[in-house]
Amino acid sequence: MNTARTAADHPVVVQNLTKRFGRFVAVDDVSFCINRGEVYGWLGPNGAGKTTTIRMLLGLLKPTSGAVQVLGYDPAREAKKMQEHVGYMSQLFTLYNDLTAHENIRFYGQAYGLSGARLRQREQEILEMAGLRGREHTLTAELSGGWKQRLALGCAIVHHPAVVFLDEPTAGVDPISRRQFWDLIYGMAGEGVTVLVTTHYMDEAELCQRVAFLSEGKLIALDTPAQLKATQMRGHVLEINCSDPEQAMQVLQAARARGQMLFDELAFYGAQLHAVVPDAEAFKQPIHALLQDEGVEVHDIVWIAPTLEDVFISSVRPAGQ
Repeated sequence: MNTARTAADHPVVVQNLTKRFGRFVAVDDVSFCINRGEVYGWLGPNGAGKTTTIRMLLGLLKPTSGAVQVLGYDPAREAKKMQEHVGYMSQLFTLYNDLTAHENIRFYGQAYGLSGARLRQREQEILEMAGLRGREHTLTAELSGGWKQRLALGCAIVHHPAVVFLDEPTAGVDPISRRQFWDLIYGMAGEGVTVLVTTHYMDEAELCQRVAFLSEGKLIALDTPAQLKATQMRGHVLEINCSDPEQAMQVLQAARARGQMLFDELAFYGAQLHAVVPDAEAFKQPIHALLQDEGVEVHDIVWIAPTLEDVFISSVRPAGQ
């Protein structure tokens, strides 16, 4: 595994990675590899093991067992050498609020060993990338969330890393800033930078070239978004458009509690309900009739292709829960 060719083709390689904290297994026998220049999504509920995995990839935690290679380095033994080539950004935007944008970039550049003309060049490139021209002397505390986000990314990549780990980097940022941020991610990937990103936003997961689902420390699905939707969905998805989705949810859940098995999974999706059923044609009419009988006006119930959110819920939740 520790060869120059493997590191070039697959900058991140993980084999049977496990991390235990006492009896608790945070990461359970996980294996995957990431291609050069790939945007790789890492999804899972809180506590699924996403951040723990990233911390092991960065060398901040030692695995209980298994093997990790990042650019040919073993993070558990060679973290210091590896860090020259790796960038990391967390959802906390690890910036110094009492420094200006310019001072934050300079601080992180010097921390990564940049100086002189190279540091000055990177300062200008980061300011341009982050859209901070004219605000370079503004205190970071006074910047909006979107500007802070792009500044934090700039500080994380000031040293031109070959691999970047982004741990929920868009949490709490407005949709326009999120979209601008993803433009920057794909700009980096286009230059050959490998990106691993965790996110709770399904629209962002759709933008990843491959997506991994993690649940209770286990890797339960890994593929392109299109293939996940084609192969990982249990049953069919009925989209229920009705006058009162909350009442419809209560009616259907009550029916299930009485033993009337009308769905495998049920979840809100915007102003609609998505019900996962074994067979769309067989279950459409009974659901419609039940809701109408209980006073819920049904506008329509249609069989739709699953969204990635449907697939995610289906993958991480045992059938029937």
